[in-house]
Amino acid sequence: MIIALIPCRLHSKRLKKKALLKIENLPVITHVLKRAKLCNELDKVIVCTNSNKIIEEVKSNKCLYFKSKKKHNNGTERIAEYPVSKKVKYIIDIQADEPLFNPKSIEELIKFHKENPKFDIVIPSVKIKNSKNKNEVKIISSEKGKILYLTRSSAPCEFKSKLNYVQKHLSVISFKPQALKKFSKLKKSYLEKIEGIELMRALENNFNLGTFLSKYSSQAIDVKDDFVKAKKIMKKDKIKKLYL
Repeated sequence: MIIALIPCRLHSKRLKKKALLKIENLPVITHVLKRAKLCNELDKVIVCTNSNKIIEEVKSNKCLYFKSKKKHNNGTERIAEYPVSKKVKYIIDIQADEPLFNPKSIEELIKFHKENPKFDIVIPSVKIKNSKNKNEVKIISSEKGKILYLTRSSAPCEFKSKLNYVQKHLSVISFKPQALKKFSKLKKSYLEKIEGIELMRALENNFNLGTFLSKYSSQAIDVKDDFVKAKKIMKKDKIKKLYL
């Protein structure tokens, strides 16, 4: 059994109430939910939130929700609160601010994790030019796909040779259930506090994290400019026709 959990809070810091901002007459969270349900590999899709307003939106679409505690440090901790059945083999974490993600990226992610069971957690990546954008999390990995570090900095440093691209963290993540459970019991780590990246906690506690280059990209909504950009991209998006 494979489930998707979508952590969602109403009071986001950088862009207020972004989960309920509308793109083509649908809230951002509803785009995410409907796209997730297009993935045939998922047995269940559940929104994890403490917000009654978000729950109302989820219920209006006849979808599943789990009411979590009010305070969590991050989305990973929020989904870890969900009571997972022993039948679940993989948990897919889908970010609630990614209204343009491609459902096929989840199928691709599940396939990779099944073929590479040595990894506790898998984070797909996409190619981008080396960027100083601190809202973009970059992945530094070995040639075999083992994640060595996650950073908001422009990295790795092009000191001796130029890079054709760097790897940007794609916001769908696959967890083995036991890894998510173990993660939730750990305290915030040293580098997690510095970088503001929760999965640094997993790296610092010797979890085995893997990555691969995805065929699909997306557009996260972190700030107002991202929202404006997402609205423009959505006008030409083909996937929306499958659920609008």
